[in-house]
Amino acid sequence: MNDNICMVTGANAGIGKATAFGLARTGATVVLVCRNRDRGEHARAEIARKSGNKSIELLVADLRSQRHIRHLAEEYRQRHDRLDVLVNNAGLFLARRHVTEDGIETTFAVNHLAPYLLSRLLLPLLERSAPSRIVTVSSEAHQRGTINFDDLNAEGRYNWIDAYAQSKLGNVLFTYELARRLDGTGVTANCLHPGVVATKIWNRNKTPFHIFLRLFTVFYMRPSRSAEAVVALATASDLDGVTGKYFDKKREARSSKISYDEGMQTRLWDISADLTGLKR
Repeated sequence: MNDNICMVTGANAGIGKATAFGLARTGATVVLVCRNRDRGEHARAEIARKSGNKSIELLVADLRSQRHIRHLAEEYRQRHDRLDVLVNNAGLFLARRHVTEDGIETTFAVNHLAPYLLSRLLLPLLERSAPSRIVTVSSEAHQRGTINFDDLNAEGRYNWIDAYAQSKLGNVLFTYELARRLDGTGVTANCLHPGVVATKIWNRNKTPFHIFLRLFTVFYMRPSRSAEAVVALATASDLDGVTGKYFDKKREARSSKISYDEGMQTRLWDISADLTGLKR
């Protein structure tokens, strides 16, 4: 991986940081995408020190904002003329409904639209660098998800479980549609459930239910364990050419029944294009 460049979003903590460290150990140049510069710089320095790899870079972007995502892609293009691996890892869940500066419900914006937009903006570099890979971190929660096309913004009713499950189903639908559209380009697209992981995602909400959930984080997987599966999807030679698949950690698995609905995949792709101002 010495000549490869990898980008990891949400890379200052949790699975993202552990994934960036795993990729750094392969000798690749690793670009961390973080929302906070101070925390990102701390993670960059730590990963460089512990991995012995000095080619660790930091780009700062708030993935709630499409303006920030476009600036991120442009800043990356100014630094590099290739991209071998894109890991869409950043994610959140919110106990209460919030709306981004683009007028989009925040869980849907960060968990689905951000990887959709960033992946499409960086596709020319990924295609130029082929064989290359896009890995999107989804969740087993997608199994209970549906896409409420009549109210993607949850204006009528907001339930954090439903919002999170919808966004994670969006990851799977996006991956399958993307893989079809990239057929023959040498760019592969896969997604995975990394396991239930003890990360700071559990700390963002202060409701009694979420405080209750945090009590059980001692039983969850360590980020480093889950990151092993992400790094494998990004680098393993036996996955060369494998695309349009869902993995449960390191094993290929069946995603939810509705996730294989090609009509739903295409419909979500088209709506996502409209919401991000891209061509369908």
